[in-house]
Amino acid sequence: MKDLTRGSIVGHILQMSPPIMAGMISIMICQLVDLYFVSGLGDAAVAGVAAAGNAGFLVNALMQVLGVGTVALMAHAVGRKDRGDANLVFNQSVVLSVLFGLLTLIAGFALSRPYMRAVAADEATVEAGTVYLLWFMPALALQFASQVMASALRATGIVRPSMLVQAVAVAINIALAPVLISGWGTGYALGVAGAGLASSIAVFIGVLMLLVYFLRLERYVAFHPAQWRPQLRQWKRILNVGLPAGGEFVMVFIIMAVGYYVLSVFGPATQAGFGIGTRLLGLIQMPALAIALAAGPIAGQNFGAGNGARVRETFVKAVLIGTAVMIILMIFAQLAPGLLLAGFSNDPETMAVASHFLRIVSLNMVAQGLIFTCSSMFQGLGNTKPVLWISATRVLTYSLPSIWLSTWPGFRMEHVWYLSVVTTTLQAALSVWLLRREFNKRLASPPQEKVMEQAASEPVAPLKREPA
Repeated sequence: MKDLTRGSIVGHILQMSPPIMAGMISIMICQLVDLYFVSGLGDAAVAGVAAAGNAGFLVNALMQVLGVGTVALMAHAVGRKDRGDANLVFNQSVVLSVLFGLLTLIAGFALSRPYMRAVAADEATVEAGTVYLLWFMPALALQFASQVMASALRATGIVRPSMLVQAVAVAINIALAPVLISGWGTGYALGVAGAGLASSIAVFIGVLMLLVYFLRLERYVAFHPAQWRPQLRQWKRILNVGLPAGGEFVMVFIIMAVGYYVLSVFGPATQAGFGIGTRLLGLIQMPALAIALAAGPIAGQNFGAGNGARVRETFVKAVLIGTAVMIILMIFAQLAPGLLLAGFSNDPETMAVASHFLRIVSLNMVAQGLIFTCSSMFQGLGNTKPVLWISATRVLTYSLPSIWLSTWPGFRMEHVWYLSVVTTTLQAALSVWLLRREFNKRLASPPQEKVMEQAASEPVAPLKREPA
């Protein structure tokens, strides 16, 4: 366990964010590797895998429910020096991860084809996306357990083991992808099914590695079978914090699905370019997101300890570092989009769409960095409801106008991308305003848990008798 209530905040952010970023980039690379090797199968396969991958946002919503709830409550417990509560939250989150994983498998096998029919441009894309999803679903289900274990470590200030495990999993995925997709060395090419299977095998090995780490090396929190009996009160605590954050990912899923829907009129090449551009944009935004995620546990531990000044300082320092990083990456995306996209498709039309998308949408990167940081701070404070309302506002200001614009006779794909820049900027401004309100309400006095702990530790003064 690492005490984040002491020491340099900038130092903590800079120490934690590189391993977090490495882990997230590893996950993004898995998706890009799938797209890279699938690109040889044609535009329909690329569009199908890209659109199917968007379904991962919906599953990520459930993962965020567990991840955010676990990080926030455990970080508060660590800040209060309450190891027992931290272990209880962790073990109850493990139980929920098993339940959510089973639900994901059932829903995935039942709804993969209906989802693809709703967003794909043609039957070939529907088939490719459905096959990929069916083989990719075990990976999504297993990631719930991985998410809980990684979140527990992050709440205690430990991020390196998760990063190393994810890096190994990515290496396995990269090694398996060409073998299973294209049949390298075996002669048995599974196509898009191989892409999903490679990811599932890699995630399975990663989960086993984290289990070994917890069983042999982790000391602050551990698996306690006695705490695996479902406790609805603890589930409510986790879900109260996690559900709004999960709802934020649902909103992202809706926004992405609307993007695929309104672009379907331009054909699979446009959808493929949009899918590649979206994933590359997500990849180059990873450093700012890692900085924001590092700030969350720092804010959470200090909030639990009643150190309001350090919570505010964490926000300011994270914003300054994140903004500087986003400006540099935005300039790179503006000047060299072709360099980022090299090798992901042989189709000139697909590459032109992806390049055009990057040039326009990268203009909102600074605003997106602010959104990342504000969201992480709300998680650290243990109140994620404002994040959900902010994301719902983005859905209303982006999705509905996008659908309306798509009905215009002169509709062009650039219209929805410029709209994305405007609505992201509005979302950032609203996020900062609501976070300042939250600071004023919740940092004026120690959190309720701290007040109760202090009250319990203070001796009760004896009653004095009044003289007769």
